[in-house]
Amino acid sequence: MHRYAFVLLAATPLAAHAQTAAPAPTTAPAAQTAPAAGTAPAATASAAPTVGATIYDAQGGVVGTIASTDGTSAVVDTGANKAAVPLTSFGTSPKGPTLGMTKAELDAAAGQATAQATADFKSKLVAGTTVYGTGGASLGTIKTVDAQFVTLTTPKGDAKIPVGSFGPGAQGVTIGMTAAQLQAAMGGK
Repeated sequence: MHRYAFVLLAATPLAAHAQTAAPAPTTAPAAQTAPAAGTAPAATASAAPTVGATIYDAQGGVVGTIASTDGTSAVVDTGANKAAVPLTSFGTSPKGPTLGMTKAELDAAAGQATAQATADFKSKLVAGTTVYGTGGASLGTIKTVDAQFVTLTTPKGDAKIPVGSFGPGAQGVTIGMTAAQLQAAMGGK
């Protein structure tokens, strides 16, 4: 059975709050897994499935449906996960588009990719790291980190923010607030 590269679309909450503000989730960049050695595509891009198409495994079992496509990858929604799979990884069968992985295999690979992406991101939550807000403005630097909270040193003082409020952003570690929103959540210090 062939294994193919895929990209997991994981949602990571990026909203933050200082003590009492409520978080608002946004979407994080995708985590990516490289193809296994010696893999070959099942078919050419001409066999590419369309949005809404049901995807089958080699034995005819349902893997999921296509949620979207960007011309190079198709997002397969298994019901438990959404994984972007290169269009060259799809083949065809009498039932319709096929993939060289079962639903269980795709879900397992997606779970591994999510765990790796989470571990990679959490390794960036260290003292001295700059934290950015929405719009890309620097909000402060990480002072301390424990299992539940990150203490962020800002120009207006320290803010204790839940670890789950941080996520990856274009510039680095990000929370889903502007400087003004963070200041307001800190009590207008």
